[in-house]
Amino acid sequence: MFSSPKFFLALSLLCVSPWVAAQASGDKYPGVGRAATASEIAAWDIDVRPDFKGLPAGSGSVAQGQDIWEAKCASCHGIFGESNEVFSALVGGTTADDVKTGHVKRLLDPAFPGRTTFMKVATLSTLWDFINRAMPWNAPKSLKVDEVYAVTAFLLNLSGIVPDDFVLSDKTMTAAQARMPNRNGMSTQHALWPGKELGGLPKPDTGNTLCMKNCAGEPKLASFLPDFARNAHGNLAEQNHIVGQQIGANTAQPEVKGKRVGALATAPVAAAPALAQHPALALLQKFGCVGCHSVDKKIVGPAFTDVARKYPGQADYLAGKIRSGGSGLWGPIPMPPQDWPQADIKLIADWLAAGAGK
Repeated sequence: MFSSPKFFLALSLLCVSPWVAAQASGDKYPGVGRAATASEIAAWDIDVRPDFKGLPAGSGSVAQGQDIWEAKCASCHGIFGESNEVFSALVGGTTADDVKTGHVKRLLDPAFPGRTTFMKVATLSTLWDFINRAMPWNAPKSLKVDEVYAVTAFLLNLSGIVPDDFVLSDKTMTAAQARMPNRNGMSTQHALWPGKELGGLPKPDTGNTLCMKNCAGEPKLASFLPDFARNAHGNLAEQNHIVGQQIGANTAQPEVKGKRVGALATAPVAAAPALAQHPALALLQKFGCVGCHSVDKKIVGPAFTDVARKYPGQADYLAGKIRSGGSGLWGPIPMPPQDWPQADIKLIADWLAAGAGK
């Protein structure tokens, strides 16, 4: 009975039908993964465009923003958003005339000590979007929508853009955008965005010219710029803050060995701590701890050797602090809680408890 042609035709259709269904649903790779659900897409689709498309409904006042700021933001950015200790200053350098013209005059003043966020940012959506997705530093995406509006309103108020009683919402964002100090400062003439629709230039974003004579020899590949390429993208010192965490090298001048020629002065470059091959040090590099900590010098957080001296033999305690994070023991700057593998946390805690030796 199973030799019937009709039976084999029916069996073939049963085998093919899942493949046909997958093709009909738009699945290009049947049997591999699945289509994202609407809720999964919504969780990732949180960006806000300069025309405020994607902005969720909500509101927050300046006064509400001040309370949230002092509780969750001031430890890194200062009470008035002016701190340059951990991150570059957010507020400062703008004037009432800048609010009127939409051009920040001090951006053209080489004597001004640094460029704050409100001196540079042209679109309010950029600020709202970044706070929403990345702040606070130790708990990103933990702010509710109304809290993001409130914190943004408080920053606008600190910069003299909106009054003390202002309420920022999806309905008033356009009015606030019309008062951004550098709203007319955005340019597409750098050619990073080529194309007529964005007003860009149809050319590369470098200023080099073709040269086929007097060519340099084969360069030695290392972590430095060859002299002939040093200024290929313009003076890096003029493209970075002259204060704060990132200071660009003055590439308009030749490199000085052992020195950093910056926009303010020539100063010796501090040698990076020599991280030996201890497994704990390799993990600290892997997890990015050395961005805030050094082996024997305080950066943002304490030196590893200082922690070791304070908690000798207390490996369990140190492992708990790594997992839970917190602030207050070494200053107001918070350390985020870490969810690394337990074996890695134990290895680091044991190393610290044993003296943080090499």
